[in-house]
Formats: sequence, C-alpha cells, structure tokens
Amino acid sequence: MFLLLLLALSDRLGARLPLIRLSEFPGPALNPIERCWGSLEQHWNGTKLVDINTMLEWAKNMTWKGIHPIVKLSRTVYQQGISLSKAAMQAVEARLERNPLLPKWDILIQPA
Repeated sequence: MFLLLLLALSDRLGARLPLIRLSEFPGPALNPIERCWGSLEQHWNGTKLVDINTMLEWAKNMTWKGIHPIVKLSRTVYQQGISLSKAAMQAVEARLERNPLLPKWDILIQPA
C-alpha cells in the first residue's frame, strides 16, 4: 500500500520520485532511528508522561546530534493487513525502476 500511495503522489506531481530505504540493520546500535529513540528515552527518563501534550513537549525539546526533532501528533488510524493482488502488484512493479546493485533499497518511481 505504501508504494501505491507513492505512485499516486508521483502521478499528481508528474515527477519521478526516488525512494531510498534504510537497509535492515544487524542491531539497534547501528540503526539511526533506534539510536534517536534511545536518546528520547534518556531525555524523558523518569518523567510522568500523563498526557499527549506532555509527551509532545518533551519530544520537541530533546536533541539528537545537536538537532531538535520536528514533532507532530498524528491521529490517523491506518488499516492493517492490506495487501495488493498479484496483478495489482505487477502494475506497481512496472512503474518502479530498481537499482540493480540495491534493488530492495534504491527505487525510482515513474509517473504514469
């Protein structure tokens, strides 16, 4: 479904979209997202996170590598367990240009 949304964005913009995904890391110590999350946990350690605003403010005021994160609350509920049929996925794949050296992680999305 994620790729389907990116295809729609590519069509709406009429532009090619590069998609570079993080590869699977062998452990949390090497994953920059996990390392940022660890920094947040240390920052709000012991704080009573009694409501959403408290959590958001603590998250906004943390720094990781000297940078404050952009923090926004999303109330969007995403459906789970949705997948495309094989035919639909073939149509999606036809619009993806995969880097032969990194086919899972380096993808160029072509507009229709």
